[in-house]
Amino acid sequence: MNALDYFNARLEATISPMDYLKLAQVDPDKHFLIDVRNGPNHVRNLTIKDAHVIPQQELHNRLHEIPKDKEIIVYCWDVWCNTAAKVAKFLLERGYKVKELTGGIAAWKEMNFPCSDLSQNVNMSDNCGC
Repeated sequence: MNALDYFNARLEATISPMDYLKLAQVDPDKHFLIDVRNGPNHVRNLTIKDAHVIPQQELHNRLHEIPKDKEIIVYCWDVWCNTAAKVAKFLLERGYKVKELTGGIAAWKEMNFPCSDLSQNVNMSDNCGC
């Protein structure tokens, strides 16, 4: 693979926080954002505003919640985490159109973009699955 092919593939498979925020403001119904992070509640209580929380470990049982008619954007912790890439691959294999949010929740928070605090949500599973 040459450099041009690499960067074209990378741009096709990912979206930056800034680009996602702009697109979501223009057409909020086009995308379905999923927080796929695993881990205990106290470390994942902050999520991107309007994200659907479907941890990777619950994905098989909750696949019916993910619409096929929208572009799916998945994110995890940071650039060192590959959970979102694993979920993206899983969803792509099942016919979804998917991109990974680069930098995960860490990049989003670093840019001071809108977040939601889920610490009051009693329905969050505290089973890490790690």
